[in-house]
Amino acid sequence: MSNNASSMNNDDQSLADLEKVAEKAIKEANLENAKTEEAVGEQIAEISPDMKAFFQRADALISVANGQLSEQVHSGKVGASLMYASARFSASVASIGFQSAEDFVNEKDKIIEFYSKQFCQMLSDNLDDYAQNFDKYTKS
Repeated sequence: MSNNASSMNNDDQSLADLEKVAEKAIKEANLENAKTEEAVGEQIAEISPDMKAFFQRADALISVANGQLSEQVHSGKVGASLMYASARFSASVASIGFQSAEDFVNEKDKIIEFYSKQFCQMLSDNLDDYAQNFDKYTKS
């Protein structure tokens, strides 16, 4: 790490802020107890404006990904591209607040751990949602 204490504090604060935002998003996004569309609608109505914007951004990206599907390009290829894009963008976001490449590299393992944990939680929540709504999501 750099000898600059403020650089370390900024780096730690940037990661802490990112963790807080992601954890809040996951908590507010968890709709696993909703059993009917009406219950889901009621829960969505209770979501904060920031979370509504969060879901709108996610839906916009999913729409772009769906637009890439064709007879020649199946969902696995689009999914791989989307995952790569997410990783590339996440690396850029993670670099914000660091004062040097050395500081950034020194925090690489913590950054990977953070993003991996967040992705695993989001994937688990979405797999649960798909299991609960399998016919609705796959047969329409």
